[in-house]
Amino acid sequence: MALARPTTTSLFALPQPTRTLTSLQHRALHRLHAPSPRIPKPTPFVPDVPTFLTLIGHNLSSHAAKIPTWEALFTLSGAQLRESGIEPARARRYLLWWRERFRNGITGIGGDLKEVKDGIAELRVVEVPSERKVDQAATVTKGAGMRKMVVNVPASVALPADPAKAVTKEEGEGSSKEGPPAPAGAVALPVDYRLEDAQPVSGLKIIQANIIGGTGVEPVKGYQGVARLKVRQGLWEQSRGHKVDGGERRKAEVRYKRRAQERKMAR
Repeated sequence: MALARPTTTSLFALPQPTRTLTSLQHRALHRLHAPSPRIPKPTPFVPDVPTFLTLIGHNLSSHAAKIPTWEALFTLSGAQLRESGIEPARARRYLLWWRERFRNGITGIGGDLKEVKDGIAELRVVEVPSERKVDQAATVTKGAGMRKMVVNVPASVALPADPAKAVTKEEGEGSSKEGPPAPAGAVALPVDYRLEDAQPVSGLKIIQANIIGGTGVEPVKGYQGVARLKVRQGLWEQSRGHKVDGGERRKAEVRYKRRAQERKMAR
């Protein structure tokens, strides 16, 4: 007598605990073979863990000692961060959120800077050739066929007290030399800087023809088109949401009680 082949329906007749255990084992195997998360390389503006935690704010820089290496920053799980003592839970969620943004190339202001020294980047307003139709005519603030942009240049030596002294960077050791009087505090670019390679810095804008504006940007007093951007606490910080008068369902009730209390106190 031939044995009957098992039907598909008979497979679903297994006890519920057996099916659940099989599903859990399948998920565990899937996580076991999951690819390792990509670890992005440090950047000139974000060279290490303390700098990253300082930039994103929310007092996470106080936990810098709990994350020993750059690799640990991008590989520790939420549970491991909790075991290391990073509290409360919203701080861990915020850190994980910023970690994934940085992994995907999303940064705050200064994330694309290439020339950074001791956490300080020097910025200049420069004129570069442009083929855009809107830039072909000369204006009061720029020449014909040119456009202005904010660029990151190698840090020069200390700017002189006299704005009429141009600052250059000699080959070898840095030194300053006095050139012909420069109009209204203009500062020469480092001699080894190539305008052909100039790339605009994202997140910055030019105000009133020669003032660099942007979050955290500090203009150098007395010098046109010169500013600095420093690593500081909370430069990339994203503010948390907050409840306003309770919530959508309780808003009318909360505001009614508040007005009633104000009328009572006004009597």
